[in-house]
Order: sequence, then structure tokens, then C-alpha cells
Amino acid sequence: MFVVQSSSRLASHIRICRCRQVELSSSIEFVAVENLLSLEITVVELLLLVSVVAMLAQRIRVPYTVVLVLVGLLLSFQQELQFSLTPELILLLILPPLVFEAALHIEITTLRGIIVPVLLLAIPGVLLVMFIVGGILSLSGLVGWRTALLFGSLIAATDPVAVVSLFKALGAPKRLATLVESESLFNDGTTIVVFHIVVAVLFMTGSEQGGTGNLFDVMVYGVFQFLRVALGGVGIGVAVGIIGNRIFALLDDHLIETTLSTVIAYGIYVFAESFHLSGVLAVVSAGILIGARSSGSMSPTTRTVLMNFWEYVAFLANSIVFILIGMEVVFDRLVAASLPILVAVVAVLLARAMSVYALSFLSNRIGERVPISYQHILFWGGLRGAVSLALALSLGFDIPHRDVIINMTFGVVLFTLLVQATTINGLLARLGLAGRHKAELEYERIQGRLLAVRAAYQRLRQQYDSGILDPLAWNIVKNELEARMSALQQELDDFAAANPEILAKIIHSAQREALRTQRAAIMDLHRDGLLSESVAHQLFAEIDQALESPAAPEAGLTSA
Repeated sequence: MFVVQSSSRLASHIRICRCRQVELSSSIEFVAVENLLSLEITVVELLLLVSVVAMLAQRIRVPYTVVLVLVGLLLSFQQELQFSLTPELILLLILPPLVFEAALHIEITTLRGIIVPVLLLAIPGVLLVMFIVGGILSLSGLVGWRTALLFGSLIAATDPVAVVSLFKALGAPKRLATLVESESLFNDGTTIVVFHIVVAVLFMTGSEQGGTGNLFDVMVYGVFQFLRVALGGVGIGVAVGIIGNRIFALLDDHLIETTLSTVIAYGIYVFAESFHLSGVLAVVSAGILIGARSSGSMSPTTRTVLMNFWEYVAFLANSIVFILIGMEVVFDRLVAASLPILVAVVAVLLARAMSVYALSFLSNRIGERVPISYQHILFWGGLRGAVSLALALSLGFDIPHRDVIINMTFGVVLFTLLVQATTINGLLARLGLAGRHKAELEYERIQGRLLAVRAAYQRLRQQYDSGILDPLAWNIVKNELEARMSALQQELDDFAAANPEILAKIIHSAQREALRTQRAAIMDLHRDGLLSESVAHQLFAEIDQALESPAAPEAGLTSA
């Protein structure tokens, strides 16, 4: 009887435990689902905010990255929408697609013509900035020389996103845009390598007051580590780029090839970093090779889809990181550290000026000239951004003056984004690098007047047809508007005839618009089942081939 009762009690306890386990499991699942839903809502809110800010930036003609930072600053005062800007988020999730997308658009032929100034600014330039900034901060007495040198190493990374977007909008010379963007790509890679070497040498072998061992041994160690990490990363990138191009050449599926490009961008970064090599330089090397060979290894349709995909990913990554930069700012801390920030801003500007003008002079003596107007843009367009912040935030809590370094980094980044990025437009125009010639502006002015008069004519015609406008008034105004339209049309035709290069641009733009319209029509026909998939892809390929052509494309499909 006792055994039966004991067994009954034991079974009852087991049932109770199982019920509690089920309840606990259900609770955990509920919390996980609730957290996932909350994260999804936050991401949707952030994406909506990014879209609205981008549209606003287009209206007010300010770099959208600057507007994003300003919006982030406003959001830093609220509590509902909270994100944390961590070094892992920047270096592992955001940096690889940004670097890969920029590298895809670097043309080998243009890069060859500017490789000397690019390498000078990306290697000796980083070291110059590090030592000059470190020296100025050390002489100021605000921090020790090791901490000053560490800050100099992480602040050397440039982030010209806002400047490059202005280049595209204003039609700046392609060589200048490639020079600025290429320097930034290689600069990021070398800065990260130098930063880790400085941390290892200065803070793992000595204290703020202690020594670091034999100077010659330290220099040899630093040079060896730099060559190993940098060349190892480049080697991995070149190897993966060559293999990737051969795989792309065997495929003809834009979805698979776009997926593989994503694997390459993130995969080689993680692979290189796992061997303590430069993931950034690996991604840069692979991206340049894939972009250079894409016209031969990919179909026109695949190339168009892939470029559009990475353009969107880069837009998304940039938008998120610049909003988070603004949201991470703590004004009280920046105000408290105003003196170190002011000294850091002056030091960074002086260091950038000395490195740009000195190394450009050296490049001019070697043979690859950098015009003085380009040098001014390189100096003032040397913005700081996500990479510097990620390196500062990655510092261990045992690093002396860590909080001061982070505050100085935030201060310099905000200054470059809110002051330099917003004034580079005027500098480009002053130097004659805006690319919009007076003839183009005059054509737009005449065309704007003509379109405005046509809009007024159509509006009044609608009112007359609906019986709102008096017939007598309509006849009088109609004659005036028709005369005005005729005069403006004649003026526009005469101006286009006197400026054939503008007419050629207009024709080229109209032909491309015709091709894009045809592509959209084919997509609609395919969706409605009026065109088979094979025929639709064939027609897509023909149109994409015409769009890829550097010469003026034909406005219609050609027969085989």
C-alpha cells in the first residue's frame, strides 16, 4: 500500500514538474516572440525615418548624411527609440558592405592614373596624421604621449560619404571623386592595421608612465606586423576576386550571383580577420577586381541588379550608422570635454593639411600630378566617421583616458560632418569643380520657364473646358500664353543648336529614359503572362546591354 501511495505521489510530482517546465518554456517563447516583435517594430520605425530624412535632404540640398546626424542628435533627447552604437556593429556588420560597394565602382583605368597619390595618402599619410596629431595633443599636456599617439592612429581614417554624394550631384570631375574615394578605402584599411599595432606596442608592453623596450625592436616589430597584416589581406582579396570572377563567368543567374557577392563581401572580411589580417583591404581588393571584370564575367542584367543591390545596401548601412552617431552623442560629456575636443579638431585639421599638401607635392615631383584645386578638396573633404568611432569604442577600459579619447573622437566627427561637409559645396563651386557649366544652367533656366508657361496653359485650358473660365478671358490669355510658349520654344531650340554638347546630353538622357520605360513595360507584360520567362530575360538582356553602353544607346530594341 505504501509503495502504491509513494508511486502515486511521485507520478503527481512528475506531472507537476512537467507542467511547470511547459509553463516556463511557454513563458520563454512568449518573451522571445515579444522581443522579436519589438525589434521588428523598431527597425521599421528606423527605416521609415531614414526614408523621410533622405527625401528631406533632397529638398533642402544638404548631404543626407549630415541631415541624418542632425536627426540622430534630436532623437538622443528621447527615450522610446534606443539603439547602441557598438564597434562590432560597425566593423562586422556595416563596414564590409560599405567598402565592397565603393570598391565595385572604382575603375581600374582611373585608379592606375592616381595610384601614387592614393598610396602616399593611405600609408605615409596615415602615419603623418598619427604623429602630428599625437605630437600636438602631447604638447598640450591634456593627455600622455601614448594616449595622444593612440588617438592620432584612430582619427586618421577618413569617411568621405557626404562629399562623394555631393560630387555625384554636382558633376565633379571623375578623377577627383575616384581619388577621394580610393584614398578613403585604402586609408581605412591601413588605419585599422596601424591602430591595432599601436595598441599592442604601447599598451600591452608598457604603462602610461613605463617604457616600451628597445626603440629599434619596436619599430621592426611594427613594420613587420604592418606588412604581414596589410599584404596578407590584399593577397586574400585578390585570390577571392579572381576565383569569384571565374565562378560568375560560369553562371547566368542574377539572384545566385548577387547572393555570392554577399558571401564574398562578408566572408572574406571574417576570414581575413580570423587570421589577424586586414579584412578591409581584403574586401577592397576583391571588390575592385570583381567590379573591373563584371562587364566580362556577368551578363548586363546581372551587373545591373548587383550594382543596384549594393547601392541599396550601402545606402541602408550609411543611413543607420549616421543616425546612430547622432543618437550616441551625450552633450553634457562633450561640453565637459570642450577643451580637449577643440585641441583635437585643430590638430586634425593641421595634420590633414600638412599630409595632403606635402604628399601631393611629392606626387607631383614623381610624375602623377594632383592639381592644387584637388588638394584643397582633399584637405577640406577629409571627413571622419564610423571607422574612427568604432576604433575608439573598441578600446578596453584599462586604456588611460579612454573617455577623453571617445569624447574627442565624437567631437571631431561631428565637426567634420556639420561644418566641413556642409561647406564643401561652396568650395567646389569656388574652385570651378562643380561641373555644372553656365551653358547647362542657362538651358535649364529657359526650359524651366517654358514648362511653367505650359503648365499654366494646361491649367487654364482645363478651367475653360469645364466652364469655369469665361470664354472671352480665355481667348485673350490663350493668345498671350501661346505667344510666350512659341518664343521660349524658339529660344530653347536656338540655344541647343548653338551648344551641340548640351543637345547630345539631352538626346542621350532621353534614349536612356526610353530604354528604362521599355524595361518596365516588359516586366509588366511578363507579370501578366503575356511574355514567357525566357523571352522576357532575353529582352531584359538586350535593354541592359544598351544601358551599359558608354555611347548614346538606341532608344528601341534591336532585332537580331
